[in-house]
Amino acid sequence: MSFQISGLSQAMLDNLGNLGFTEPTPIQQQALPPVLAGQDVIAMARTGSGKTAAFGIGLVEKLDVRRFAVQGLVLCPTRELADQVARAIRELARSRHNVKVLTLCGGTPIGPQIGSLSHGAHIVVGTPGRVKDHLDKGTLTLDRLQTLVLDEADRMLDMGFEEAVNAIVARSPERRQTLLFSATWPEHVRQLSERYQQTPVSVTVEAGAEASALAIREVFYEVPEGQAQKALAGLLSTQQPSSCLVFCATKQQCDDVVSFLTQQGFGAAALHGDMDQKDRDQVLILFANQSCPILVATDVAARGLDIDDLPLVVNMEPARSPETHTHRIGRTGRAGNQGVAVTFFSPSGAHKIARLEQVRGHGIEPLDASDLVSATPAPWRPARVTLCIAGGRKEKVRPGDILGALTGEAGLPGGVVGKITIQDYQSFVAVDSAVADKALKRLEQGRIKGRRFRVRALGPGL
Repeated sequence: MSFQISGLSQAMLDNLGNLGFTEPTPIQQQALPPVLAGQDVIAMARTGSGKTAAFGIGLVEKLDVRRFAVQGLVLCPTRELADQVARAIRELARSRHNVKVLTLCGGTPIGPQIGSLSHGAHIVVGTPGRVKDHLDKGTLTLDRLQTLVLDEADRMLDMGFEEAVNAIVARSPERRQTLLFSATWPEHVRQLSERYQQTPVSVTVEAGAEASALAIREVFYEVPEGQAQKALAGLLSTQQPSSCLVFCATKQQCDDVVSFLTQQGFGAAALHGDMDQKDRDQVLILFANQSCPILVATDVAARGLDIDDLPLVVNMEPARSPETHTHRIGRTGRAGNQGVAVTFFSPSGAHKIARLEQVRGHGIEPLDASDLVSATPAPWRPARVTLCIAGGRKEKVRPGDILGALTGEAGLPGGVVGKITIQDYQSFVAVDSAVADKALKRLEQGRIKGRRFRVRALGPGL
């Protein structure tokens, strides 16, 4: 075990070993020592760099578990990121007994959150708007707060959360540790640091070095005006990736691209801010389960996605800034996997490519997209189908119960069962497409926890 950083308890080291942490990433190596020492930290690192553990380990290690009060608060720009961060912190908290982590986000009823808060919590992870709502109602207090974390601070400010963040900080103790993590360091993030932090330790992990280490291969295609959707269909037909994340500039463009791909027979779904939270959650589960291989999203909606094995990222047009471009392509080539990042641009978008060349200090040689535009669409069947079970945590359903229902008594082999996700009132299980019908019948006719639950198959075209 080489995850050796001064200040970590043996219990945390043992837990990290169980979680598969073999050695610290660059951001963890540089940020954890000052975090554990109680210093303020401003850190810039791209998504996938391991920054959640960089602050999550510190939050858990510094807890006084006997004091049932909010000692750590993590603010995130989206519910998806908040859910991801909360899950990661719960895993890190296995090194301690009885650590309670609550998620407070908009898009869900506030009543159950109030009930959970009434029983106390050690760490809260949430979006600024909903956290502020609870502070205004008096259902959340920060009197005992020790550490405040602003995660993806640049995106939080881009989304207009500055006023809410200011209100939350105003109700926090002046003597606290403030950790600020961001993918980019624009001027307004630096101003935020100046207002909220005391002599912070500055940590930067260069995106270029990481991208090289993570083996991202970039390709640029010059596409005639109005032909980007055809080029995308041609690219997907040629590559046939297990999963692909497509970035669009607007919500309408997302819907248009999904409509076009669906007409061509591809399994695709949109992810943007106009969707109901329930629909967004379901789309993310299908994408993570490889039941919907193509996710078409805006930058804001895709913030916080955590898919390690994502072989292909496509930009329908160049990003609005080089920083956003870097953040987009960083979604692929993670966790030691190879990745390809493709950017389409028309003559009208050439100025954005020129800006990217200026920042990088070298030219970009685009490829001709004519073969892609003229290719015959060749959609493929998703690797897995996701089954939705109308029972979850509230009915005491656990992953082992679902796995047992599928594989017990000469049932399906365990290797055809993929990710299992348990929510409050429903559960999701991914199964290989070849056995989806058999798995559906087995769950419909069998019992889970001694009960029968309604089951349905999910995915594009189902």
